[in-house]
Amino acid sequence: MAGGWSRDGAVQDQIDASVEDAVEQVRNRLPQGKGLPHCEECDAEIPQARRQAVPGVRLCVCCQSELDQQQETLNSYNRRGSKDSQLR
Repeated sequence: MAGGWSRDGAVQDQIDASVEDAVEQVRNRLPQGKGLPHCEECDAEIPQARRQAVPGVRLCVCCQSELDQQQETLNSYNRRGSKDSQLR
């Protein structure tokens, strides 16, 4: 049930769109192509188990963790607006 001037289901549509955007963003970040035996950032060896688990891997665990933290910081704001602003 939507309130105010919004139609029924508008809030759920907004949630679904946000989830779809997040899933697409993560899929686009997945490595593609042939993986590397050594990290392209620090040249550390990438363990065979990691190369098998993540096809196309190009970074070691440490460098990937740093990259993930940087991206999380950059993507921490909801560009569709906050839930409160949508419900007013």
